[in-house]
Amino acid sequence: MDVFEYIKEKERSFRTRLNSLDIKNTSDAHLRQLSYFISHSLNNTLNNSWVSRIHLFFDPASEDRDLQGVKNLKVIEFYRDWQESIGKEVFAGEWMTIDQPRIDRFAEVTGDRQWIHTDPERARSESPFGGTIAHGFLILSLLPELTDTVNPERPPYPEARMVVNCGLDQVRFPHPVKSGSRIRARTTLKSLAPSKRSVEMVNQIKVEVEGSGRIVCVADTVLKLYF
Repeated sequence: MDVFEYIKEKERSFRTRLNSLDIKNTSDAHLRQLSYFISHSLNNTLNNSWVSRIHLFFDPASEDRDLQGVKNLKVIEFYRDWQESIGKEVFAGEWMTIDQPRIDRFAEVTGDRQWIHTDPERARSESPFGGTIAHGFLILSLLPELTDTVNPERPPYPEARMVVNCGLDQVRFPHPVKSGSRIRARTTLKSLAPSKRSVEMVNQIKVEVEGSGRIVCVADTVLKLYF
């Protein structure tokens, strides 16, 4: 059932109830106005072309379409188990300290030795942040550890025989991470796409700073799980 059909069904039900109340013959002008307003709003909504292109999240027919041609039972089982979690937070990680030695090591590896990252004295006097800050790409590179997806003793998807990082849809660094801050990641499942041997999973990961509630990194990660 798509949204168009769903609204049409609700409209029919609503009109049936209105008729049973015999609103047309009532002397209550306010009730008649309310009836007209609701009916007019429903008609305007149903006449929009975009309505028919939207599908409800709980539509079982949509699941059947997604699984057409998929015969791998592990793919089907994983998809159905995780589909219920779409749009929900599925993970909240442990706090991690981003100290100056970690920032310095990242600067050496990448060659990004800007003073805002590596010179605490100058940063205290000249930086608007009052001290050094971590590289945005340092925070990004820590996502596997922050989301606990690289722990061999506690794999997040034990059903899969292999998990491949396919990249990122988008990344933002809304706020800097000051040296000495503690951060953690929270993961929300955005979508699943099954195929014959795998499931593509898109997660939105938000990294927050302890004590401030500020989000310092937002990234949509794309994983492919093979079964």
